[in-house]
Amino acid sequence: MLNAIFWGIIQGLTEFLPISSSGHLVLVPALLGQEGPDLATSAMLHLGTLAAVLVYYRSYIAAMARFDRPARRLISLIIIGSIPAAILGLTFEDQIEELISDPVVVAYMLILTGVILLATTQLRIGDKTMTGIGPKDSIVIGLAQSLALIPGISRSGMTISAGMARGMEKTEAANFAFLLGIPVIAGAGLLSIIDVLSSGESIPTEVWVGMVAAGLSGYLAIAILLKLLTRVGLAPFGIYCVAFGVFSIIML
Repeated sequence: MLNAIFWGIIQGLTEFLPISSSGHLVLVPALLGQEGPDLATSAMLHLGTLAAVLVYYRSYIAAMARFDRPARRLISLIIIGSIPAAILGLTFEDQIEELISDPVVVAYMLILTGVILLATTQLRIGDKTMTGIGPKDSIVIGLAQSLALIPGISRSGMTISAGMARGMEKTEAANFAFLLGIPVIAGAGLLSIIDVLSSGESIPTEVWVGMVAAGLSGYLAIAILLKLLTRVGLAPFGIYCVAFGVFSIIML
């Protein structure tokens, strides 16, 4: 039970804070000399974080459900931005699995994430909102999201940075990044569930508790990030990624 809660908190916080959930789910077990979460646990943790973003952005979801002109426009941008990750994820699935098996490579990718986040301090702060971006912006942000298929590269970090580079205001870039993440998180969770069912594994009761922990910590992470973005930007998260990556390389 404690194990499931621990992995749920790690997944929830690192899925939305720009510090790479995939990186932490590889590096933390490696540093502790433990096994990471199994397939069933990973599947349920993804569903927990999906629930977090759906609940937090319930007003946006309700607005999109009306399917009026602004809703159709936002939905189309999310679909366009999701295409690169879907194509690359299915094409390079085996290569991605190989990267997960090498924690040192993951640590280097986490350092790269940190460097990119620190580079956002050099960007001119824009004022675009989600209503001010177009398909080209969505494609660029979607391509940045696809980089996070590499373990150690933060999905939220890449998409927020790309949004800011396209002239979006910080919190608006984060809002679009999290909405754009819904299909990716849902897809990852669905594929994991299918793998669990096909392998004949069962889902223990304690894993459901882990899912709740992931949902609660994920909701908290979104709220924390949106507040910190307006005050300090992405630089503190960049410093953390570099520091934790270097520490992991030394220890491993």
